[in-house]
Amino acid sequence: MRSRWTILAVLFVARAAMAVQFQSIAAIAPELGKDLNANLADIGVLIGLYFAPGVVLALPGGAIGRHFGDKAIVLAGLALMLAGEILLCVSSSWSVQITGRLISGVGGVLLNVLMTKMAVDWFAGRKIATAMAIFINSWPLGIALTLMVLPLIQADFGIAGTEIAVMALIAAALALVGLFYQRPDQAVAPVAVEASRLAKPAVWAVLLAGSIWAFYNVGFAMIFSFAPSMLVERGWSTAAAGSAVSIVLWLAALSVPIGGYLADRTGNRNAMLTASCLAFAALVLVLWRGSETLPTLVALGLVCGLPAGAIMSLPTRALAPSTRALGMGLFYTVYYATMLVAPWLGGKFALWAGSAGAALGLGSAALVACPILLWEFERRLLLPERTVPQVN
Repeated sequence: MRSRWTILAVLFVARAAMAVQFQSIAAIAPELGKDLNANLADIGVLIGLYFAPGVVLALPGGAIGRHFGDKAIVLAGLALMLAGEILLCVSSSWSVQITGRLISGVGGVLLNVLMTKMAVDWFAGRKIATAMAIFINSWPLGIALTLMVLPLIQADFGIAGTEIAVMALIAAALALVGLFYQRPDQAVAPVAVEASRLAKPAVWAVLLAGSIWAFYNVGFAMIFSFAPSMLVERGWSTAAAGSAVSIVLWLAALSVPIGGYLADRTGNRNAMLTASCLAFAALVLVLWRGSETLPTLVALGLVCGLPAGAIMSLPTRALAPSTRALGMGLFYTVYYATMLVAPWLGGKFALWAGSAGAALGLGSAALVACPILLWEFERRLLLPERTVPQVN
């Protein structure tokens, strides 16, 4: 039996590879736009398309894993990610680019839903908070790595060089999962179909929790998708802009676990969520409209990760153990649907305003909405029998 920390490291690398592939478009957006003859809205479409399959696949993702096996589906997902990246590399045709991003996105959503479950399977009841904080951090670290490294690769080897680098990382993740991942020893008891149905109040609560997570991630996405282009408009080089924005993601890797610890330590997760989301929103506006770029990026990194742990704890308050698989599928469906539209909408805002920075205004507004949605979430939880399964 392998160490659970070894398993977590394998899952971390695989999820980081997914983050790198997602961010690979935005990291070289100015040069890619020239190569594809695409504007900011078009680039936003390519970014958002990675999330499109999640709208359809997130809900049944758990059932697919149960039927074919978690490891088999994760390996298939990595293979799809690799196939999609190969398409991006071999042709600059717009239709091929769209197809490649969609195929990659199918693989990405399978990883996102199933690997969360795989991590919980290994750490349930044993340092689960620490393990999930590490697991979640694979995303900001992957994004930060992309912002720092891909522009440098593009400068030396062109766009094809960046795509080959992404392919190599995905192939490495595929090999690691294939060689090292195995299921934990404990058996999982079967759950009756009737017991896995959600009561109406729980459905609403999960939809609201998913919306909070999605809007929080919109705030993140507007920064790492459009802030590099905004800095290029201000005279920065692509490599310098990517490296500067990556500061936010590197520091987020510290602020995510710190926020979770503080939320548990103080016993008031809602206060942590509300205060940090509002501070995050204010700093996004300062980045857009202010002149002190580097200090603002540092402050953003120290603040932006604080709400993550509190937000990810919300679904567990609305779901009974027998309804978690279905509930988390619903949670991720809301997330994917929102993230599909957000980059395109951010691109439209940027075109309308004549500056990539306008997309950051959208991100700030989304973050301000999170405490409002939290208030409604709490109201829904006050309804009677909120987590009782609904039997027809």
